[in-house]
Amino acid sequence: MLRLVLVLAFAALVPFQSMAQNRLARSAEIDAYLSHAIETTKIPGMVAMVADADGILYRGAFGRADAANDKPMAVDSIFRLASMTKPVTSAAVMMLVEQGKVALDDPIARYLPEFEHPEVIVTFNSQDKTFTKRPATTEITVRHLLTHTSGLGYSFSSPILAALIGGDPTASATGFPLLHDPGTKWTYGESTRVLGRLVEKVSGQTLDRFLTERIFVPLGMNDTFYVVPAAKHDRVVTTFRTTDNGLVESPNPEQISAPIFGDGGLHSTAADYVKFMQMFLHGGRSPDGKRLLSEESVKLMSHTQTGKVKVELQPTANEAVSLPFPLGAGRDTFGLGFQITGEHKDPGARSPGSLSWAGIFNTEFWIDPERGISAVLLMQYLPFYDTTAIETLQGFEQRVYGSLAK
Repeated sequence: MLRLVLVLAFAALVPFQSMAQNRLARSAEIDAYLSHAIETTKIPGMVAMVADADGILYRGAFGRADAANDKPMAVDSIFRLASMTKPVTSAAVMMLVEQGKVALDDPIARYLPEFEHPEVIVTFNSQDKTFTKRPATTEITVRHLLTHTSGLGYSFSSPILAALIGGDPTASATGFPLLHDPGTKWTYGESTRVLGRLVEKVSGQTLDRFLTERIFVPLGMNDTFYVVPAAKHDRVVTTFRTTDNGLVESPNPEQISAPIFGDGGLHSTAADYVKFMQMFLHGGRSPDGKRLLSEESVKLMSHTQTGKVKVELQPTANEAVSLPFPLGAGRDTFGLGFQITGEHKDPGARSPGSLSWAGIFNTEFWIDPERGISAVLLMQYLPFYDTTAIETLQGFEQRVYGSLAK
């Protein structure tokens, strides 16, 4: 695959804006901040969007969507969402719960027998990759999977799994014992991939078909898919990885697709993902009033489901893929598919009770029910939680709330 080392000198670009549609009081400050980030950092390009329940408050596109071909970013550029797929799959599970086809505290083995009698790693020898194990103290439930307390992990953030299965972030760890007993600890991992299989097993449909019929079509998410239609290929943003020589770009392949997993694989635009977020600001309805989720399901998803178990800082097992994450570790909890912001007193940050998650190419979003807004900031480079990406996210967030304060 051809690669191109990004030359930062050409990255200073004029942002695309439709200022008549920008309704935040100080949107020009957000423009200036994100433009400056493109001019002075390694970020190749990004799209930012802020919305309330009924419309777009701010939108902006900055930098390049395809550096090799000098193609400017556009607000309708298509991004690889990666783990921002997880909340969508979680919403699909809640639809099955509402139908009475699944219960939150059902053992997952009731639907997927291969998860019967789970075991837990007790000791691990990194020299010869041997381990001891014991039976888990409880079965893995649907709730455990929705809250990332199942004990399943990922190889890019678990040194044990990295040693056992390698550094491929798509490699499955379900063939190995759990990292801890279900419900006792928060560990980011493959839980939502298992939930994607649950949706398929219970619904009798492939996951992509279920999501399309039950979520994308009702919400008008016409640019969201696992396989990008050929007619939309030219809108897909290229990805970059960080090397000792700077950012290296990977051109898009002729066919742009991803495995149909519950924990990743969707491609989408900022505007489409905003429609998904607006559903939660509307209590489970689309902006035009279509009921997708009950208010009770939205409440369950939006409130802590982990008891005293907090989100924990996840280490890195592969710095080329991810640095330690997430923000809020040690304070925040988890709902059903979302990280839930814990109590704090920072007026320049999302409110306590906000919902959020992210994707490995540094795509980030949050939903703030208290302030009635949602926001998304999309980039396409590795590693996840790169310091520059996170600083830019925080600066964007501060300016969004500074604008609301005015």
